[in-house]
Parts: sequence; C-alpha cells; structure tokens
Amino acid sequence: MGKVSIPMVNLSSGRAMPVLGMGTAGTSIPTDLASTLIDAIEAGYRHFDTASVYGTEQALGRAIAEAIGRGLIASRDELFVTSKLWCSDADPQLVLPALQKSLKNLGLDYLDLYLVHWPVRVKPGKMPNTFTKEDILPFDMKSTWEAMEQCCRLGLVNSIGVSNFSSKKLSQLLEHAAIPPAVNQVEMNTCWDQRKLRELCKEKGVHVTAWSPLGGNGAPWGSPSVMQSPVLKEIATAKGKTVAQVALRWLYEQGVSMLVKSYNNERMKENLKIFDYELDEDELKMIHNIPQKKGFSGERLVSEDGPYKTVEELWDGEI
Repeated sequence: MGKVSIPMVNLSSGRAMPVLGMGTAGTSIPTDLASTLIDAIEAGYRHFDTASVYGTEQALGRAIAEAIGRGLIASRDELFVTSKLWCSDADPQLVLPALQKSLKNLGLDYLDLYLVHWPVRVKPGKMPNTFTKEDILPFDMKSTWEAMEQCCRLGLVNSIGVSNFSSKKLSQLLEHAAIPPAVNQVEMNTCWDQRKLRELCKEKGVHVTAWSPLGGNGAPWGSPSVMQSPVLKEIATAKGKTVAQVALRWLYEQGVSMLVKSYNNERMKENLKIFDYELDEDELKMIHNIPQKKGFSGERLVSEDGPYKTVEELWDGEI
C-alpha cells in the first residue's frame, strides 16, 4: 500500500490537524518505539500524540529527527505533535517549565498542541504509579489555563486544549478563557459515544479528539466491547472491512478526530484505510443503538479530601 493522505480538520486556533493520529500511551510500548514511529511516518501518519507522563516523548523526538534525516519528511513542520501537562505540573508556576521539559525531550522548538491532561492536580513529582489519594490537591483551573495561554503567546505552542473535561468543566473554563481550548481529548468510541459532550463542543467550537477509539482492548481499564461488538462485526462483514475500520470510520463520520495505537505494521496501515467508503443510514442507526458504558472510571482521581469526592463529581454525572 502506498502512503495514505489523511484529511485535516480546522481548529478554532486557525491551525489544521490531521483527523487520525498515532497514540503513544500504554503499558505495551515496544522496546524500540522510535523505529515503530518511523514506520508510522512511512505509512502516512502525520499526527503523533504523547504526554510527559507516558515516557514516550524522547522516542518520538528520535523518530522525528531520523525521519527528517532519511528524507521521509522534509521538516518537522510536516508533522502535528501533541503533548500534555501532567497533573503534578497543573500549577500556574509549573506549566511553562513542564512545557519546556517536554520540548527538550522531543528536541522541538514548538508543539502543535498542548493539553491539560486532566482537570486534576497532584503533588509535584507524583506520577500515576506513585500518587495516592492523599496527594490529590485543590486545582485552580483559571490560573493554570492562564499559564497555558502564556505558552501560546510565547510561540511555544500553536494551539492549547484540554483532555478528559466534562461538559460542565469545559463550560466553566470557557467562561474565563481569553484563548479558548481548541481541543477536548476524551475517551470516545462506539460503546461510549459522548453525545452530550459532543453537542456542547460543536456549539462552542471546541474540536473533540477520541482516545481509546477501539475501546482500549488489552489496557488494564479497557474493554473488548468495541472489538467484539456483534453490530460492528455484522457491518464489517457487509462492507468487507475490519471491525476496527468500521469503528474508526464511525468516529470520522461524527466529525471527531481519533488517536489509534497499534504497533503492528499491518494493523497500523489497516487503520488508515477508512477514508474510501461510507456507512449508510441503517448502519449508523445500528451503531447509535449500541449499549453505552464508560471504560475508564477515574476512581483513582477522587478523594474524600480532594476537589472530587466521587466519580460522579469528577465527570459531573457523565458516566
């Protein structure tokens, strides 16, 4: 297969972002992630998503440098690179240093998109595998967002956004944002379709990006519900496509972008083959009626002493 051209979406920041990107989160990261990411660039991927907490920024940076060196891309500007501010840096004084560290890890002068990873703050230095409920602190979203806006004004990021924000939290942020978030990156797939949040985002001009577009199958919190869906299997058979291709095509037709994560070369290419066909009205109706269940509860981010006492408060009832 030749290199696939991926459609772009225009963000409120005035920048364009490829609608399909490669994610780099998870527990099953290949030892030589850089060479896998180079394979992805060769296949046609131009959007790469990382985060300080994933530990994959340096590998992505090496892949970008090597891809330029080998002439696979003419310059870094051909790529769209996203990283995220981890909860331990979700403090106005720590945002810029955290961004600068991410840029250093990546070997880049700027990011295309920088996201607040969660509407949560934990004690400095605490990573997901080390923080306890006692480490969860009050979160000043307004001041943290002002620091994100400053990163934009400094030219270190082209667009800023959020991740894992409910409709209510996003609305609260929009009330005082001088630069509105361009993106809200959230869990979304055929089994958790985020209807309410998507309506709000559409109304407010915030683009939705789906993480876990295939249900996080194999992740500790993931579910096989997407990949084993009888509805998607039936549609895939009728279309001569894979279940994954149908699930991704559905997301594309909802007007959202998505982050896929397969380190298998063939599946990596397969995930790009979703732009040459359409789902019909009956198929869309079948998918619309799939039972809904959230995959990631966020239980670890709630605490009796923290800002969110329950999972319901963390998601503002969107569970």
